[in-house]
Amino acid sequence: MAKAKEGDTVKVHYTGKLEDGTIFDSSVDRDPLEFIIGQAQIIPGFEAAVLGMSPGEKKTTAIQPEEAYGSFQKERMLVVDRKELPPDLDPKVGQQLKMSGPDGASMVVRIAEATETSVTLDGNHPLAGKTLSFEIELIEIA
Repeated sequence: MAKAKEGDTVKVHYTGKLEDGTIFDSSVDRDPLEFIIGQAQIIPGFEAAVLGMSPGEKKTTAIQPEEAYGSFQKERMLVVDRKELPPDLDPKVGQQLKMSGPDGASMVVRIAEATETSVTLDGNHPLAGKTLSFEIELIEIA
């Protein structure tokens, strides 16, 4: 039976969970995730877990932050004076904003805290610093 290898296009169903069992994403009720192994289209730990699997095979794997979305970086947190934000913005915790960095590149940040005078912006990926568990089923190797 064929086994998934670098360069293969694969289709998988997955359910991603946090360490406390909370599901953060799943493909079960939609089309399978399709990607090419070795093209860095998904997080490295997920790609490594699929390598060597055969169609129909299922597995559960834990992926450390370094092989997922990286460690949480305090330097990606920024406290700004509320006056620096657009006057029509009503900042809410969890809200995502697009902003430009010093080099002109745009990035998405999440509001981590909002007070009357300041807003704390978080440039980390929401899953940064977290160990992720994935239940994976290889559906097809194309």
